[in-house]
Amino acid sequence: MAEQNKFVADVLSLMVPLGDVRERGMFGGHGLFLDGRMFALISRDGGLFLKADDVNRGDFEARGCRTHGKMPYYSVPPGALDGWRDMEPWASGAVAASGRAKAPKKRKRKRKAL
Repeated sequence: MAEQNKFVADVLSLMVPLGDVRERGMFGGHGLFLDGRMFALISRDGGLFLKADDVNRGDFEARGCRTHGKMPYYSVPPGALDGWRDMEPWASGAVAASGRAKAPKKRKRKRKAL
């Protein structure tokens, strides 16, 4: 677990140029959020996956990246974790994809009966 926590910390440090990236534990892994939208996930086995859609999916596929199950997240290409210069186009594309995604539904609050 300590090894995974170091990886999460390293990824968060790498993503600093994007802005106020937040991490939230999810399903044994971690979701990475910017402005309330999830753009990346770290799987329980320590893989980093970035959000993809019709606009940026082809870039991931051209580099042989794999999906995270049936979710629209792709593994980062080799070398992308080497530094911000290598990560920037991938992370920025994932943030853009998260912005294009359908806004999450807001929960309706139940009103208390008087």
